[in-house]
Amino acid sequence: MDTTPFTIRPATSERFDDVATVLGPRNPDSAVCWCLSYRLPSRENRALSPRERAQKVQELCARPIPPGILAYDGDTVVGWCGVAPRAELHAFSHSRTIPHLDDLPVWAVWCFRVRGGRRGRGVARALLDGAVEHARGHGAPALEGYPVDNGDRKVDTTMAYVGTRAMFERAGFTWAADTTSTLNGFPRVLMRRSLR
Repeated sequence: MDTTPFTIRPATSERFDDVATVLGPRNPDSAVCWCLSYRLPSRENRALSPRERAQKVQELCARPIPPGILAYDGDTVVGWCGVAPRAELHAFSHSRTIPHLDDLPVWAVWCFRVRGGRRGRGVARALLDGAVEHARGHGAPALEGYPVDNGDRKVDTTMAYVGTRAMFERAGFTWAADTTSTLNGFPRVLMRRSLR
């Protein structure tokens, strides 16, 4: 039984305004990630202007597999999670620091964004559960995440976007490998959950 008060929806074209609410800057000419840093090769990512970034995400939302999912509290969008086939994510499909375990065409969850005033209410956990269902619904054999292994130490809010090992463990993921990647001084681990 689902006890979360949040509704999870795919980030499709008709929900692009909500994607922009969570990921986009107030000033459309400000440079922000738009959750493209892990998806695109660095040269392509750096070459995009702020408005081109928004346009790129809008194009991704129009594809059969959207670039992520959104969390809603009633009609209000409160969070975002990037989830897609790992093969579409340049930083992970070409990574020297995060290993490939096998040839399984896994999906990856790599980014959580919760709107200010909504943190600490379970939005990220609801998004992770939603990412599992989203990937399973598209036939993914397994879902991977690359959270920080912070133990009981606090993670800076701006660096918590990859999630924590404990959060992934609570969602049924298990440790699959160590990585040589770090974020904000914490090691990142490869967590995996089978979807079959």
